[in-house]
Amino acid sequence: MKKLSYLLLGLVLACSSPKTDEKKGDESQSDSFPNGGNTNQDSLNESLPALEKILIEQGLVDIEEAIPGIKVELKYSTEDNFFQRDVYGDLVRCYLHPQAAEMLAKAQEALQKDYPNLSLLVYDGVRPLSVQQILWDSLDKPDSVKPVYVSDPKIGGLHNYGVAVDLTIVDLETGKPLDMGTTFDFFGYPAYPDRELQMLAEKKITKAQVANREILRKVMKGAGFSGIGSEWWHFNAFSLQKASEKFPLIN
Repeated sequence: MKKLSYLLLGLVLACSSPKTDEKKGDESQSDSFPNGGNTNQDSLNESLPALEKILIEQGLVDIEEAIPGIKVELKYSTEDNFFQRDVYGDLVRCYLHPQAAEMLAKAQEALQKDYPNLSLLVYDGVRPLSVQQILWDSLDKPDSVKPVYVSDPKIGGLHNYGVAVDLTIVDLETGKPLDMGTTFDFFGYPAYPDRELQMLAEKKITKAQVANREILRKVMKGAGFSGIGSEWWHFNAFSLQKASEKFPLIN
């Protein structure tokens, strides 16, 4: 079993965000998820990893339980990521804030309505601040450049609120993700939505790859998400300002 004792110890000892106590009212609930993702602590499955218990206790929902047919492959629970590090340990399930999960369910429904042979494949959802710190420290770039790729843990990013998701589309017949032109966590212009015209002209990506990205963007934006200019796989359910006003940071 994979171990990450220092991460889990940090999570247990970390102080709660000042907003945590404020988020026990109706605002953390969702019509589609009437319990708001909250689970009575006494009923928690004792076999769950410690990090997963913490996420449930903070009101997040398991998207595979909430969204029919969606697929999950947490890249940060493997070494198949830019940092080549497993920072989630035993955690292999993806959690989001109930409102973000509800929006993601709409995107999955829209995708399968138009393309029954396709499904969303989620690479990352909520990311506790302690994990954010590990990624920040591991990124071999100047601090002035790091925020382009990883949110500063001193400020917190939308993954840290549980309202951002990294994902692609998988072909259910072949089991393979659609070709998006780059892998997940590719830090370079070929992965930038903002540079697609330039990358097409330079033959770094193809029209077919952009067309696949357009399918993803269409269903995500149709469900209320917004993308960013540097990562084709990243989508936000809320702005950082709105998230900081509505939700606690996950610690």
